Amino acid sequence: MTIDIPDALPSASTVLSDGAELGEKRLAALPAPQDRTAAQRAEAAAVHAELRSLRTRFLEVHADGVYDRLTAGRSRRPRIAELVETAAEEFPGLVPTGAQIEAERRLPQAAKEGREIDQGIFLRAVLRSPVAGPHLLDSMLAPTPRALAMLPDFLRTGAAEMEAVRIERRGGTARLTMCLDDRLNAEDECQVDDMETAVDLALLDPDVRVGLVRGGEMSHPRYRGRRVFSAGINLKALGAGGIPLVGFLLRRELGYIHKIIRGVRIEDAGPERWHSPLVAKPWAAAVDGFAIGGGTQLLLAFDHVIIEAGAYLSLPAAKEGIVPGVANLRLTRFTGPRTSRQVILGGRRIWAAEPEARLLVDEVVEREEMDAAIERALERLDGEAVSANRAMLNLAEEPPDVLRAYAAEFALAQALRLYGDDVITKAGRFAAKPEPAAVQLRERLG
Repeated sequence: MTIDIPDALPSASTVLSDGAELGEKRLAALPAPQDRTAAQRAEAAAVHAELRSLRTRFLEVHADGVYDRLTAGRSRRPRIAELVETAAEEFPGLVPTGAQIEAERRLPQAAKEGREIDQGIFLRAVLRSPVAGPHLLDSMLAPTPRALAMLPDFLRTGAAEMEAVRIERRGGTARLTMCLDDRLNAEDECQVDDMETAVDLALLDPDVRVGLVRGGEMSHPRYRGRRVFSAGINLKALGAGGIPLVGFLLRRELGYIHKIIRGVRIEDAGPERWHSPLVAKPWAAAVDGFAIGGGTQLLLAFDHVIIEAGAYLSLPAAKEGIVPGVANLRLTRFTGPRTSRQVILGGRRIWAAEPEARLLVDEVVEREEMDAAIERALERLDGEAVSANRAMLNLAEEPPDVLRAYAAEFALAQALRLYGDDVITKAGRFAAKPEPAAVQLRERLG
Protein backbone atom coordinates (compact mmCIF):
# COMPACT_ATOMS: atom_id res chain seq x y z
CA MET A 1 0.00 0.00 0.00
CA THR A 2 1.31 3.47 -0.87
CA ILE A 3 0.57 6.63 1.04
CA ASP A 4 0.37 9.96 -0.81
CA ILE A 5 2.29 12.62 1.08
CA PRO A 6 1.04 16.13 0.28
CA ASP A 7 3.57 18.48 -1.33
CA ALA A 8 4.38 21.08 1.32
CA LEU A 9 5.95 23.49 -1.14
CA PRO A 10 2.73 25.20 -2.37
CA SER A 11 1.46 25.93 1.12
CA ALA A 12 4.87 27.13 2.29
CA SER A 13 5.10 29.34 -0.79
CA THR A 14 1.77 30.93 0.08
CA VAL A 15 2.96 31.71 3.61
CA LEU A 16 6.12 33.25 2.18
CA SER A 17 4.21 35.30 -0.39
CA ASP A 18 1.71 36.61 2.15
CA GLY A 19 4.46 37.56 4.59
CA ALA A 20 6.45 39.30 1.88
CA GLU A 21 3.40 41.25 0.74
CA LEU A 22 2.79 42.59 4.23
CA GLY A 23 6.45 43.51 4.59
CA GLU A 24 6.47 45.34 1.27
CA LYS A 25 3.47 47.40 2.35
CA ARG A 26 5.33 48.47 5.49
CA LEU A 27 8.40 49.43 3.45
CA ALA A 28 6.27 51.33 0.93
CA ALA A 29 4.87 53.46 3.75
CA LEU A 30 8.37 54.73 4.56
CA PRO A 31 10.31 57.42 2.69
CA ALA A 32 13.01 56.42 0.21
CA PRO A 33 16.11 54.93 1.91
CA GLN A 34 18.24 58.08 1.61
CA ASP A 35 15.44 60.22 3.13
CA ARG A 36 14.69 58.11 6.20
CA THR A 37 15.26 59.27 9.73
CA ALA A 38 17.24 57.11 12.13
CA ALA A 39 13.99 55.69 13.52
CA GLN A 40 12.67 54.96 10.03
CA ARG A 41 15.95 53.25 9.07
CA ALA A 42 15.62 51.07 12.14
CA GLU A 43 12.04 50.22 11.20
CA ALA A 44 13.07 49.30 7.65
CA ALA A 45 15.91 47.16 8.99
CA ALA A 46 13.47 45.33 11.26
CA VAL A 47 11.11 44.63 8.34
CA HIS A 48 13.96 43.33 6.20
CA ALA A 49 15.22 41.15 9.05
CA GLU A 50 11.77 39.57 9.46
CA LEU A 51 11.43 38.91 5.73
CA ARG A 52 14.95 37.56 5.38
CA SER A 53 14.45 35.24 8.30
CA LEU A 54 11.25 33.99 6.64
CA ARG A 55 13.03 33.44 3.32
CA THR A 56 15.93 31.66 4.98
CA ARG A 57 13.65 29.27 6.87
CA PHE A 58 11.67 28.57 3.68
CA LEU A 59 14.82 27.78 1.71
CA GLU A 60 16.30 25.59 4.44
CA VAL A 61 13.43 23.18 3.75
CA HIS A 62 12.52 23.81 0.12
CA ALA A 63 15.66 24.89 -1.79
CA ASP A 64 15.81 21.70 -3.84
CA GLY A 65 12.08 21.75 -4.56
CA VAL A 66 12.28 25.37 -5.68
CA TYR A 67 15.27 24.66 -7.91
CA ASP A 68 13.58 21.63 -9.47
CA ARG A 69 10.53 23.75 -10.25
CA LEU A 70 12.66 26.49 -11.82
CA THR A 71 14.71 24.08 -13.94
CA ALA A 72 11.99 21.53 -14.84
CA GLY A 73 13.61 18.85 -12.74
CA ARG A 74 17.11 19.98 -13.74
CA SER A 75 16.36 19.37 -17.41
CA ARG A 76 16.99 23.08 -18.10
CA ARG A 77 20.21 24.94 -17.37
CA PRO A 78 19.49 28.62 -16.64
CA ARG A 79 22.38 30.84 -15.68
CA ILE A 80 22.17 32.75 -12.42
CA ALA A 81 20.57 35.87 -13.91
CA GLU A 82 17.78 33.87 -15.53
CA LEU A 83 17.37 31.74 -12.42
CA VAL A 84 16.67 34.69 -10.12
CA GLU A 85 14.30 36.25 -12.67
CA THR A 86 12.31 33.03 -12.93
CA ALA A 87 12.31 32.60 -9.15
CA ALA A 88 10.72 36.03 -8.76
CA GLU A 89 7.92 35.01 -11.12
CA GLU A 90 7.32 31.49 -9.79
CA PHE A 91 7.72 32.20 -6.08
CA PRO A 92 6.50 35.72 -5.26
CA GLY A 93 8.32 37.23 -2.31
CA LEU A 94 11.30 34.89 -2.50
CA VAL A 95 13.59 37.27 -4.42
CA PRO A 96 13.11 40.81 -5.74
CA THR A 97 11.07 41.22 -8.89
CA GLY A 98 12.70 42.29 -12.12
CA ALA A 99 11.05 45.69 -11.77
CA GLN A 100 12.44 46.14 -8.26
CA ILE A 101 15.97 45.27 -9.36
CA GLU A 102 15.72 47.51 -12.42
CA ALA A 103 14.55 50.42 -10.25
CA GLU A 104 17.48 49.87 -7.89
CA ARG A 105 19.96 49.77 -10.77
CA ARG A 106 19.14 53.38 -11.57
CA LEU A 107 20.05 54.52 -8.06
CA PRO A 108 23.40 55.20 -6.40
CA GLN A 109 24.43 52.57 -3.88
CA ALA A 110 23.46 54.78 -0.92
CA ALA A 111 19.87 55.19 -2.18
CA LYS A 112 19.08 51.50 -2.66
CA GLU A 113 16.87 49.30 -0.51
CA GLY A 114 19.45 46.53 -0.59
CA ARG A 115 17.31 43.98 -2.37
CA GLU A 116 20.34 42.14 -3.75
CA ILE A 117 20.79 40.74 -0.25
CA ASP A 118 17.64 38.72 -0.88
CA GLN A 119 19.17 37.38 -4.09
CA GLY A 120 22.19 36.40 -2.01
CA ILE A 121 20.01 34.49 0.45
CA PHE A 122 18.42 32.55 -2.40
CA LEU A 123 21.67 31.78 -4.22
CA ARG A 124 23.42 30.73 -1.02
CA ALA A 125 20.70 28.15 -0.41
CA VAL A 126 20.85 26.86 -3.99
CA LEU A 127 24.64 26.62 -4.06
CA ARG A 128 24.73 24.97 -0.63
CA SER A 129 22.55 22.15 -1.89
CA PRO A 130 24.51 19.04 -2.99
CA VAL A 131 21.80 18.49 -5.60
CA ALA A 132 21.01 21.96 -6.96
CA GLY A 133 24.43 23.53 -6.38
CA PRO A 134 26.52 21.35 -8.73
CA HIS A 135 23.87 21.70 -11.44
CA LEU A 136 23.97 25.50 -11.23
CA LEU A 137 27.77 25.56 -11.14
CA ASP A 138 27.89 23.43 -14.31
CA SER A 139 25.22 25.58 -15.95
CA MET A 140 27.40 28.64 -15.53
CA LEU A 141 30.09 26.96 -17.64
CA ALA A 142 27.90 27.00 -20.76
CA PRO A 143 28.94 29.43 -23.51
CA THR A 144 26.99 32.67 -23.51
CA PRO A 145 24.49 33.38 -26.31
CA ARG A 146 26.59 36.41 -27.25
CA ALA A 147 29.69 34.27 -27.74
CA LEU A 148 27.79 31.73 -29.82
CA ALA A 149 26.46 34.52 -32.03
CA MET A 150 29.98 35.93 -32.54
CA LEU A 151 31.67 32.56 -33.03
CA PRO A 152 31.19 32.12 -36.81
CA ASP A 153 32.84 35.47 -37.57
CA PHE A 154 35.63 34.78 -35.09
CA LEU A 155 36.33 31.36 -36.62
CA ARG A 156 36.53 33.01 -40.05
CA THR A 157 38.60 36.10 -39.16
CA GLY A 158 40.45 35.07 -36.02
CA ALA A 159 39.70 38.42 -34.39
CA ALA A 160 36.98 40.25 -32.46
CA GLU A 161 36.96 43.67 -30.83
CA MET A 162 34.70 44.64 -27.97
CA GLU A 163 34.66 47.69 -25.74
CA ALA A 164 36.76 46.21 -22.95
CA VAL A 165 38.58 43.31 -24.63
CA ARG A 166 40.19 42.52 -27.96
CA ILE A 167 40.83 38.91 -28.95
CA GLU A 168 43.09 37.74 -31.74
CA ARG A 169 44.03 34.20 -32.74
CA ARG A 170 47.68 34.06 -33.71
CA GLY A 171 49.86 30.96 -33.97
CA GLY A 172 47.45 28.73 -32.07
CA THR A 173 47.13 31.26 -29.23
CA ALA A 174 44.07 33.33 -28.40
CA ARG A 175 45.50 36.65 -27.23
CA LEU A 176 43.03 38.57 -25.05
CA THR A 177 43.98 42.20 -24.54
CA MET A 178 42.12 44.16 -21.87
CA CYS A 179 41.72 47.60 -23.46
CA LEU A 180 39.84 49.99 -21.18
CA ASP A 181 42.73 52.38 -21.73
CA ASP A 182 41.17 55.43 -20.08
CA ARG A 183 40.20 53.47 -16.93
CA LEU A 184 43.34 51.40 -16.36
CA ASN A 185 41.26 48.29 -17.12
CA ALA A 186 39.02 48.89 -14.10
CA GLU A 187 36.33 46.22 -14.05
CA ASP A 188 32.61 46.84 -14.48
CA GLU A 189 29.65 44.87 -15.81
CA CYS A 190 30.58 45.55 -19.44
CA GLN A 191 34.12 44.33 -18.84
CA VAL A 192 32.89 41.08 -17.30
CA ASP A 193 30.55 40.49 -20.23
CA ASP A 194 33.33 41.14 -22.73
CA MET A 195 35.81 38.94 -20.86
CA GLU A 196 33.42 36.01 -20.68
CA THR A 197 32.62 36.39 -24.37
CA ALA A 198 36.31 36.40 -25.27
CA VAL A 199 37.11 33.40 -23.05
CA ASP A 200 34.23 31.48 -24.64
CA LEU A 201 35.50 32.29 -28.13
CA ALA A 202 38.99 31.12 -27.24
CA LEU A 203 37.72 27.86 -25.77
CA LEU A 204 35.27 27.15 -28.59
CA ASP A 205 37.75 27.75 -31.41
CA PRO A 206 39.36 24.39 -32.33
CA ASP A 207 42.39 26.20 -33.77
CA VAL A 208 43.20 27.76 -30.38
CA ARG A 209 45.43 25.64 -28.15
CA VAL A 210 46.51 28.21 -25.53
CA GLY A 211 45.04 31.43 -24.12
CA LEU A 212 46.87 34.60 -23.07
CA VAL A 213 45.52 37.59 -21.11
CA ARG A 214 47.43 40.88 -21.00
CA GLY A 215 46.61 44.53 -20.47
CA GLY A 216 46.84 46.92 -23.39
CA GLU A 217 48.47 50.34 -23.71
CA MET A 218 46.83 53.08 -21.66
CA SER A 219 45.75 56.59 -22.57
CA HIS A 220 45.73 57.73 -18.92
CA PRO A 221 48.26 60.61 -18.57
CA ARG A 222 50.31 58.86 -15.91
CA TYR A 223 50.60 55.65 -17.93
CA ARG A 224 50.14 56.90 -21.48
CA GLY A 225 51.65 54.45 -23.96
CA ARG A 226 52.41 51.88 -21.26
CA ARG A 227 50.66 48.60 -20.68
CA VAL A 228 48.69 48.07 -17.45
CA PHE A 229 47.11 44.81 -16.36
CA SER A 230 44.22 45.88 -14.10
CA ALA A 231 43.20 48.48 -11.53
CA GLY A 232 40.53 46.12 -10.15
CA ILE A 233 36.88 46.90 -9.54
CA ASN A 234 35.65 50.24 -10.87
CA LEU A 235 34.92 52.04 -7.61
CA LYS A 236 33.16 54.90 -9.35
CA ALA A 237 30.72 52.39 -10.86
CA LEU A 238 30.28 50.77 -7.43
CA GLY A 239 29.39 54.08 -5.80
CA ALA A 240 26.98 54.88 -8.61
CA GLY A 241 25.19 51.58 -8.05
CA GLY A 242 26.55 49.93 -11.21
CA ILE A 243 28.24 46.84 -9.75
CA PRO A 244 25.46 44.25 -9.37
CA LEU A 245 25.74 41.08 -7.32
CA VAL A 246 24.42 38.79 -10.07
CA GLY A 247 25.61 40.50 -13.25
CA PHE A 248 29.11 41.30 -12.03
CA LEU A 249 30.26 39.77 -8.76
CA LEU A 250 28.84 36.26 -9.15
CA ARG A 251 28.97 36.10 -12.92
CA ARG A 252 32.65 37.04 -12.84
CA GLU A 253 33.63 34.27 -10.43
CA LEU A 254 31.36 31.48 -11.67
CA GLY A 255 31.47 32.55 -15.32
CA TYR A 256 34.68 33.44 -17.10
CA ILE A 257 37.17 32.87 -14.27
CA HIS A 258 35.71 29.45 -13.56
CA LYS A 259 35.82 28.72 -17.30
CA ILE A 260 39.53 29.54 -17.41
CA ILE A 261 40.03 26.87 -14.75
CA ARG A 262 37.51 24.21 -15.82
CA GLY A 263 36.67 25.00 -19.44
CA VAL A 264 33.46 25.67 -21.33
CA ARG A 265 30.61 23.16 -21.20
CA ILE A 266 29.34 21.84 -24.53
CA GLU A 267 25.90 20.24 -24.52
CA ASP A 268 25.13 17.61 -27.15
CA ALA A 269 28.59 17.95 -28.64
CA GLY A 270 28.40 14.58 -30.37
CA PRO A 271 30.22 11.30 -29.86
CA GLU A 272 33.67 12.90 -30.01
CA ARG A 273 33.02 14.46 -26.58
CA TRP A 274 31.99 11.17 -24.95
CA HIS A 275 34.71 11.49 -22.28
CA SER A 276 33.79 14.98 -21.04
CA PRO A 277 31.39 17.82 -21.86
CA LEU A 278 34.14 20.35 -21.03
CA VAL A 279 36.56 21.94 -23.47
CA ALA A 280 39.51 23.34 -21.51
CA LYS A 281 42.86 24.87 -22.51
CA PRO A 282 45.98 26.18 -20.76
CA TRP A 283 46.13 29.90 -19.95
CA ALA A 284 48.96 32.35 -19.37
CA ALA A 285 48.84 35.91 -18.05
CA ALA A 286 51.31 38.77 -18.43
CA VAL A 287 51.28 41.54 -15.82
CA ASP A 288 52.54 44.99 -16.75
CA GLY A 289 52.42 47.82 -14.22
CA PHE A 290 50.16 46.35 -11.56
CA ALA A 291 47.36 43.91 -10.85
CA ILE A 292 45.17 45.48 -8.18
CA GLY A 293 42.20 43.76 -6.58
CA GLY A 294 40.33 41.81 -9.23
CA GLY A 295 43.50 41.75 -11.33
CA THR A 296 45.30 39.72 -8.68
CA GLN A 297 42.21 37.56 -8.14
CA LEU A 298 42.29 36.70 -11.83
CA LEU A 299 45.95 35.66 -11.76
CA LEU A 300 45.18 32.88 -9.28
CA ALA A 301 43.32 31.02 -12.06
CA PHE A 302 46.21 30.92 -14.57
CA ASP A 303 48.69 28.17 -15.37
CA HIS A 304 51.62 30.51 -15.96
CA VAL A 305 52.07 34.14 -14.87
CA ILE A 306 54.80 36.50 -16.05
CA ILE A 307 55.24 39.84 -14.29
CA GLU A 308 57.22 42.91 -15.23
CA ALA A 309 60.03 43.80 -12.83
CA GLY A 310 58.84 46.79 -10.80
CA ALA A 311 55.16 45.77 -10.99
CA TYR A 312 53.13 44.76 -7.95
CA LEU A 313 50.09 42.76 -6.88
CA SER A 314 47.51 43.75 -4.26
CA LEU A 315 44.08 42.89 -2.88
CA PRO A 316 42.84 46.06 -1.11
CA ALA A 317 39.45 44.50 -0.38
CA ALA A 318 39.47 45.14 3.35
CA LYS A 319 40.25 48.82 2.72
CA GLU A 320 37.37 49.00 0.24
CA GLY A 321 35.05 46.96 2.45
CA ILE A 322 34.24 44.08 0.09
CA VAL A 323 35.25 40.42 -0.27
CA PRO A 324 37.92 39.85 -2.96
CA GLY A 325 36.03 37.25 -4.95
CA VAL A 326 37.39 33.73 -4.59
CA ALA A 327 40.84 35.01 -3.58
CA ASN A 328 40.13 34.14 0.06
CA LEU A 329 39.86 30.50 -1.04
CA ARG A 330 42.78 30.45 -3.48
CA LEU A 331 45.41 32.80 -2.09
CA THR A 332 46.22 30.69 0.97
CA ARG A 333 46.95 27.78 -1.34
CA PHE A 334 49.62 29.88 -3.04
CA THR A 335 51.16 31.87 -0.19
CA GLY A 336 50.16 30.21 3.09
CA PRO A 337 47.81 31.61 5.75
CA ARG A 338 50.01 34.34 7.22
CA THR A 339 50.85 36.08 3.96
CA SER A 340 47.26 35.78 2.70
CA ARG A 341 46.04 37.55 5.83
CA GLN A 342 48.65 40.27 5.41
CA VAL A 343 47.52 40.81 1.82
CA ILE A 344 43.73 40.56 2.28
CA LEU A 345 43.26 41.91 5.80
CA GLY A 346 46.24 44.23 6.01
CA GLY A 347 46.42 45.50 2.45
CA ARG A 348 50.02 44.41 1.89
CA ARG A 349 51.33 44.78 -1.65
CA ILE A 350 53.55 42.10 -3.13
CA TRP A 351 56.20 43.64 -5.35
CA ALA A 352 57.73 41.62 -8.16
CA ALA A 353 61.16 41.89 -6.50
CA GLU A 354 60.01 40.32 -3.22
CA PRO A 355 60.61 36.61 -2.56
CA GLU A 356 56.87 36.15 -1.88
CA ALA A 357 56.12 37.20 -5.44
CA ARG A 358 57.55 33.89 -6.66
CA LEU A 359 54.71 32.14 -4.82
CA LEU A 360 52.23 33.97 -7.06
CA VAL A 361 54.04 34.32 -10.38
CA ASP A 362 56.33 32.12 -12.46
CA GLU A 363 58.68 34.65 -14.01
CA VAL A 364 59.85 38.17 -13.22
CA VAL A 365 61.37 39.87 -16.25
CA GLU A 366 62.43 43.34 -17.31
CA ARG A 367 59.92 45.35 -19.33
CA GLU A 368 61.86 45.03 -22.56
CA GLU A 369 62.00 41.24 -22.14
CA MET A 370 58.27 40.70 -21.59
CA ASP A 371 57.35 39.85 -25.18
CA ALA A 372 60.06 37.22 -25.54
CA ALA A 373 59.21 35.68 -22.17
CA ILE A 374 55.55 35.47 -23.15
CA GLU A 375 56.31 33.64 -26.38
CA ARG A 376 58.54 31.13 -24.57
CA ALA A 377 55.81 30.47 -22.00
CA LEU A 378 53.14 29.98 -24.67
CA GLU A 379 55.35 27.48 -26.45
CA ARG A 380 55.83 25.48 -23.22
CA LEU A 381 52.08 25.42 -22.56
CA ASP A 382 51.35 24.23 -26.10
CA GLY A 383 52.09 20.55 -25.37
CA GLU A 384 50.09 17.38 -25.90
CA ALA A 385 49.87 16.47 -22.22
CA VAL A 386 49.53 19.96 -20.74
CA SER A 387 45.73 20.15 -20.87
CA ALA A 388 45.20 16.76 -19.24
CA ASN A 389 47.68 17.47 -16.45
CA ARG A 390 46.40 20.97 -15.72
CA ALA A 391 42.88 19.55 -15.45
CA MET A 392 44.05 17.01 -12.87
CA LEU A 393 46.01 19.66 -10.97
CA ASN A 394 42.97 21.93 -10.87
CA LEU A 395 40.80 19.05 -9.69
CA ALA A 396 43.23 18.23 -6.89
CA GLU A 397 43.77 21.83 -5.82
CA GLU A 398 40.16 23.04 -6.03
CA PRO A 399 37.52 20.30 -6.25
CA PRO A 400 34.19 21.61 -7.59
CA ASP A 401 32.45 21.01 -4.26
CA VAL A 402 35.03 23.17 -2.49
CA LEU A 403 34.36 26.04 -4.89
CA ARG A 404 30.62 25.46 -4.57
CA ALA A 405 30.71 25.66 -0.76
CA TYR A 406 32.76 28.86 -0.93
CA ALA A 407 30.56 30.41 -3.60
CA ALA A 408 27.46 29.73 -1.51
CA GLU A 409 28.75 31.76 1.42
CA PHE A 410 30.31 34.37 -0.86
CA ALA A 411 26.92 35.01 -2.51
CA LEU A 412 25.46 36.32 0.73
CA ALA A 413 28.61 37.72 2.35
CA GLN A 414 29.35 39.91 -0.66
CA ALA A 415 25.72 41.02 -0.93
CA LEU A 416 25.82 42.15 2.69
CA ARG A 417 29.12 43.96 2.15
CA LEU A 418 27.73 45.86 -0.84
CA TYR A 419 25.29 47.55 1.52
CA GLY A 420 27.61 48.05 4.47
CA ASP A 421 27.77 51.65 5.69
CA ASP A 422 31.54 51.72 5.20
CA VAL A 423 31.32 50.55 1.58
CA ILE A 424 28.57 53.01 0.75
CA THR A 425 30.54 55.89 2.27
CA LYS A 426 33.81 55.03 0.54
CA ALA A 427 32.28 54.17 -2.82
CA GLY A 428 30.13 57.29 -2.67
CA ARG A 429 33.26 59.44 -2.65
CA PHE A 430 34.35 57.90 -5.95
CA ALA A 431 30.91 58.30 -7.54
CA ALA A 432 30.98 62.02 -6.81
CA LYS A 433 34.39 62.62 -8.40
CA PRO A 434 35.39 63.07 -12.06
CA GLU A 435 38.13 61.17 -13.87
CA PRO A 436 37.41 57.73 -12.44
CA ALA A 437 40.71 56.15 -13.40
CA ALA A 438 42.82 59.00 -12.02
CA VAL A 439 40.90 59.23 -8.78
CA GLN A 440 40.81 55.50 -8.35
CA LEU A 441 44.53 55.14 -8.91
CA ARG A 442 45.42 57.98 -6.50
CA GLU A 443 43.30 56.47 -3.74
CA ARG A 444 44.64 52.96 -4.24
CA LEU A 445 48.25 54.06 -4.41
CA GLY A 446 47.76 56.05 -1.22
